[in-house]
Amino acid sequence: MPGVLPEGEPVPRDGSLPATATRAVGARGFGVYVHVPFCASRCGYCDFNTYTASELGGGASRETYADSVLAELALAARVLGDSPPPRVDTVFVGGGTPTLLPADDLARILDGIDRVWGLAADAEVTTEANPESVSPESLRTLRAAGYTRISLGMQSAAPGVLAVLDRRHSAGRATAAALEARDAGFGHVNLDLIYGTPGETAEDFAASLAQVVDAGVDHVSAYALIVEDGTRLAARMRRGELPYPSDDVAADRYLAAEAALGAAGFSWYEVSNWARSATAACRHNLLYWAGADWWGLGPGAHSHVGGVRWWNVKHPSAYAARLAEGASPALAREQLTPDEQHMEDVMLRVRLASGLPLDVLDAAGRAGAERARDAGLLDAGAYARGLVVLTLRGRLLADAVVRDLLP
Repeated sequence: MPGVLPEGEPVPRDGSLPATATRAVGARGFGVYVHVPFCASRCGYCDFNTYTASELGGGASRETYADSVLAELALAARVLGDSPPPRVDTVFVGGGTPTLLPADDLARILDGIDRVWGLAADAEVTTEANPESVSPESLRTLRAAGYTRISLGMQSAAPGVLAVLDRRHSAGRATAAALEARDAGFGHVNLDLIYGTPGETAEDFAASLAQVVDAGVDHVSAYALIVEDGTRLAARMRRGELPYPSDDVAADRYLAAEAALGAAGFSWYEVSNWARSATAACRHNLLYWAGADWWGLGPGAHSHVGGVRWWNVKHPSAYAARLAEGASPALAREQLTPDEQHMEDVMLRVRLASGLPLDVLDAAGRAGAERARDAGLLDAGAYARGLVVLTLRGRLLADAVVRDLLP
């Protein structure tokens, strides 16, 4: 979860929601996000809500963390108790490094979710992992517990790039872990890449893409490096130790990813995500992008139910303390207005290969779409069918297209 939380309105001590929010929970799908805020070390580019052992302080620990999550899950069950109980379509355990927790704890959390709400028969259950934090044994335990998908933070195959990013794993460990996950029975394996790191060459990125393809995974996420204020990487750039990322280089890397992954049988389904088939797409992220409901468990986690969005206190100690008192760990919340919901719907769905229906746009937005089509940023054939779908060039300029659709 990002390091800075927005402001909002107070949340009742018991976490209760307006009746209007709980009236149709899960009508558009229901997911559970579990945030595990622990890391063995802090990567130089990361501003997520994570803590190393030295940063954690008293009042919280990895050993008791699963109990705190299960306590919030019990509170969530009470909050949604009077509404039709949602069936959980997707679970995503993110971080941090979730696999720093014992595999048995991750299994216990998943079992708790199943007991409270019930997992759909075809539920997608994902955990993120750093490559060095898993083993064949832990992967087998997770698979046996019901985890169906794993997302490994590879970032790069180049040792120099990994060093700039402060990654601890070796250049070949991510692809080895992907093969171990396949051997353990995971049907879906994702590798994450970051491109545009200072010092990365075109050859470095090509080698990373080749390793991803050779690993036999069915999903790839690739993101341009973003330099966040307050990170060690940002400080190094301010001191002149490293150059700032180049937008032109990032565009070249994106085109290289599209070419290499497309040639290997992957198709884009979201601007930064490619899958070998429709069944390999990350359903949990699609649930977010479709504006469905989800409950976020853990410090700093965000939730959304029926147009109400809230976020938990950030520090694990404060999170555990509130739950120990029987109180909601939510820090604040907001009720999204129809205009805000429309804006988010457009921003998210434009990034999808499935596209955005033209008829959800107002007259000014449709005029913007027409201009984007004429500029080669939208697929003309899809436009004729009433859909806004980005071309390859449009994907490079997706933010500009969105601005034109929301004048």
